[in-house]
Amino acid sequence: QKIRAVYDSNPAKFKTLQNILEVEKELHGSAWPKTGATLALMWLKRGLKFILVLLQSISDGERDEEHPNLIRVNALKAYEIALKKYHGWMLQKLFTGSVYALPYKSDLLKALEKGKEVKEEESIEKIHQFVMRVTPILDAIYEMYTKMNAELSYKA
Repeated sequence: QKIRAVYDSNPAKFKTLQNILEVEKELHGSAWPKTGATLALMWLKRGLKFILVLLQSISDGERDEEHPNLIRVNALKAYEIALKKYHGWMLQKLFTGSVYALPYKSDLLKALEKGKEVKEEESIEKIHQFVMRVTPILDAIYEMYTKMNAELSYKA
């Protein structure tokens, strides 16, 4: 909502995500990047990274051989790569416990197919194509944050 609100306040001025970061850097001074849409986008990109790693792991066929319809292995890998370093001990433990409430892989794939019955291989191929298309975009956002020194490493 913060990102959208900033964009909606002046679509010509905030045409790109980089424009938002540049203007907020100038506007907020020493408080930047800990404020506004810059901070919201930082957490959004981290969440997107989690989703992409999760989907890539599923697409790669990584799984618990004893429980192949569970996605705990995939979610834990995604958490380890995308979010864990930004979370304190309590949030890390909370996430580790929450993986037991995740949907079955078959239910997730069905949801991604909007309830249609599709062969698992077809769904996995669509996931693979999605990941291949979105990864360069997310990489560019990460690179932009690095170049602008907008990345924060504090723990939530």
